[in-house]
Amino acid sequence: MAVTAEISSHGRRWDQLLQAWRGLDVPEGWRAEIDEGRIVLLPPRPRHHHGIAAVVQRRLYQNLPYELGIFQTLGLKIAPLGKLCLPGLVVIPMAVLDVASDTNDPVDAAEALLVVEITSKGNAKDDRTKKLWAYAHAPVPVYVLIDRFDEHGPTTTVFTEPLNGAYKHTERVPFGEQLSLPAPLDTTVDTGLFPH
Repeated sequence: MAVTAEISSHGRRWDQLLQAWRGLDVPEGWRAEIDEGRIVLLPPRPRHHHGIAAVVQRRLYQNLPYELGIFQTLGLKIAPLGKLCLPGLVVIPMAVLDVASDTNDPVDAAEALLVVEITSKGNAKDDRTKKLWAYAHAPVPVYVLIDRFDEHGPTTTVFTEPLNGAYKHTERVPFGEQLSLPAPLDTTVDTGLFPH
């Protein structure tokens, strides 16, 4: 479901979209993101998403430096691209949240150290293309795509080293193998624990 904002001036477009996003009364469990000049309402995440997020989050907390936090409902803005995403998981310095003027405001995606997206049938293509492109442009240092619907079977891909809007390094493993995450996370995730 999309709500297209009627905006007359290109210069004020992002500010108006962000203001409209802040004022939304989104049904419980639903999420609102900004994509391509419109606010998009996304349905509640399926059960497998929560199971996978719990496995990753539990593993990350085992090695996570104290000054970093893990969030499942934090909005990330990429204003130059006119995007606002609510990823499956975000690792971000706690200090970034301390300076926020409004608890409902999204955080600049460039502050994120890790973003995890977990595909569902309805969003898999966007996670593989639009969000990959947006996070590389932010730039987010590590993007993890957990894709149950990959054409070659369920896989997890780690994208690192963003440069000029693209990731230079990619590591892809099928479900069932260990996935290595780079510093400052310095951990491995057993993808065999993912529900599928």
